[in-house]
Amino acid sequence: MKLWYGYGSEHSMNLVMIGQFKDAGDATEAKEVIERITEQVGIDIEADHIEVGEQTDRYSDDMLTLLGSGVNVHHIYPAELEQFAYDVSVEVEDDKVLVTTDEIDVSAFLKVLLDQGARVEVYSAHRHPGTGYGRGG
Repeated sequence: MKLWYGYGSEHSMNLVMIGQFKDAGDATEAKEVIERITEQVGIDIEADHIEVGEQTDRYSDDMLTLLGSGVNVHHIYPAELEQFAYDVSVEVEDDKVLVTTDEIDVSAFLKVLLDQGARVEVYSAHRHPGTGYGRGG
């Protein structure tokens, strides 16, 4: 179950991020990396290592291990980890990873996609309707 940790109703970015990979296998692997980090963030929230809405300046030991040797992602700062607790949809479509959310803070997802070898496009579906992605796509 995915819980949304929010503190306001002003979220309406309708943001779309598309990571284009060499092949479907690479896209699937990138989604799995996001899922593993998301799972660990949930564990860290439950263990009070991360408090959503508060600046986190340290990794839990398990998160440090995961980022270092588990998924080999070295560019995400501790304060960015809470982004994985937000209401975000991550799907694979052929050789693409599609990330959609109403949030504007998506730097952690961008970093994962880039670390995994993607070429990335980011836009608001409010400003660019008719692409087939985002609400009202």
